[in-house]
Amino acid sequence: MRLLIIEDNPDIVANLYEFFEPKGYVLDSAGNGYTGLGLASQHDYDAVVLDVMLPGLNGVELCQRLRTELHDATPVLMLTARDTLSDKVAGFGAGADDYLVKPFSLVELEIRLRALVRRARGASGQSAPVLRVGELVFDTGAYTASRAGKPLALTRTGYVLLRCLMREAPRLVPRETLEQAVWGEDRPDSDALRTHLHALRQALDKPYPFAMLRTVPGIGYKLVASEDETA
Repeated sequence: MRLLIIEDNPDIVANLYEFFEPKGYVLDSAGNGYTGLGLASQHDYDAVVLDVMLPGLNGVELCQRLRTELHDATPVLMLTARDTLSDKVAGFGAGADDYLVKPFSLVELEIRLRALVRRARGASGQSAPVLRVGELVFDTGAYTASRAGKPLALTRTGYVLLRCLMREAPRLVPRETLEQAVWGEDRPDSDALRTHLHALRQALDKPYPFAMLRTVPGIGYKLVASEDETA
């Protein structure tokens, strides 16, 4: 199971690593909200452990952006030192799936996370979705993509961009949304996005009879399933 820990208390983070890693879990961690949001946009996780009180971007705001901007349904368990009804209402209203009050039992945390992941996977037991747009298929768990049955050779950034575009297809994705997905709040000054999209287009469209990746000048990009769809 792969977990994202977004927590600014280094002692708690160290305890989580010490408890979960020997059990075979894979953990990534972030000490502030913006870094956590960036990691969530770049990788697929089975669950997110999210502290409410974070520097920069608090946990409630982060969870809202995870759900509304990234359209990410990964289970989120919130950690907080406050045990009031209003705090819980705010957390669940932002899209959290569970709530645990500090100090907490690591055993209870693991039990709750396993329950959240089971519910998210459903009866199929599949940990990550397979995205499809026309003849384009992306297995987000295995990080493999193909068009018309032929594998696509993509960079890590290419996969991040492709996932973002496929989740929204055929809707337009603003360039700012794509930049956020790749770099979070630490966006480069140069037009790096154009370079990465060019590489994605070369792999996705060059060998095929029509272009799936379309540009709307000055606004953003979109994926289409057929040649007949308008740009």
